[in-house]
Amino acid sequence: MRNNVMEVADKFKDVNGRLLFGSRSFYILVAALLLLSMAMSVSLGATHIPFENVWKIIINKLIPGSFVPNWPLGQELVVWDIRLPRSLLACFTGAGLALVGVVLQSVTRNPLADPHLLGISSGGAFGAILALLHTGYFLGPLTVPILAFAGACLATILVLGLAHLAGADSASRLVLVGVAVSFVIMSLANLLIFFGDPRATHSVVFWMLGGLGLAQWNHLIYPSVVLCCCAVYFLCHSSQLNGLLSGDETATTLGIPVTRFRLMIFVVGALLTGVMVAYTGMIGFVGLMMPHIARGLVGGDNRKVLPLAALLGSLFLLWADITARTVMAPEEIPIGIVTGLIGGLFFLWLLQRRRL
Repeated sequence: MRNNVMEVADKFKDVNGRLLFGSRSFYILVAALLLLSMAMSVSLGATHIPFENVWKIIINKLIPGSFVPNWPLGQELVVWDIRLPRSLLACFTGAGLALVGVVLQSVTRNPLADPHLLGISSGGAFGAILALLHTGYFLGPLTVPILAFAGACLATILVLGLAHLAGADSASRLVLVGVAVSFVIMSLANLLIFFGDPRATHSVVFWMLGGLGLAQWNHLIYPSVVLCCCAVYFLCHSSQLNGLLSGDETATTLGIPVTRFRLMIFVVGALLTGVMVAYTGMIGFVGLMMPHIARGLVGGDNRKVLPLAALLGSLFLLWADITARTVMAPEEIPIGIVTGLIGGLFFLWLLQRRRL
């Protein structure tokens, strides 16, 4: 047993015997851990479902006739119709917010940048609340995601514009502008709730506190497609993101159109954030924590940081959801409370560590 452990450990060491977290084996290990965590997420809850039944039900749904259905019908409904879509949405959202955090921290050279602190999540929530309580579904099922994206873009423009007018070029000042804009937008969102139909306002609490309870198979197509497209865009431009870390002048000498590229990153990040907020509500601090953890493991190269941050974001949100569902079972804590508690402590630690 000990020899097997040593053999696995040796795969994560370089020629000098140091741990090599950026190796291909390491990414495979994290991906395997993510799959195991998804199975645990489906298994755990107010009603415990054995691991064996979880895998049998999923495989039998994907490949009909693989197993004789000797499990209760109720377990099949819980696994396939409730918990598996919820786990997938947690993975998509965690990965998306982590990716946005990586690119925002790169293009602003700001270690505290994330979609929550810079007001992008608040803008997305404002758009979603506007659609739910006032405009109705005038664009069909895409109404909420489209208005959430529009709100996220508006918040991004406000933060960048106000920061430019105020000469807020430093990392701490940009964050302060983002926090201020976030408070203003959330005040406006609360005003929308106040003037909305009282019978419908209870559903908006979901977007204010964050949650995965509305995950459904027919809704997963939108966040999954947007995540894949945005992730491919970020990965294809990871070298340019690395160039921006050296400063605008250096990036310009490398042939990077800094202003246009930064604007495109903000727009794509707003799209990804807006869609995730539309389906999960405001889930903060994932985009702040995961990039720092990923860089601590594989260094500052965004070609390695982006995929690892996405995997870690999925892992983190899966376990945050497990915690939210099991700590006070059968009652469920809004997942935004769990991530906010952990993220707030991480934010304070980061402030102390960097002494900003």
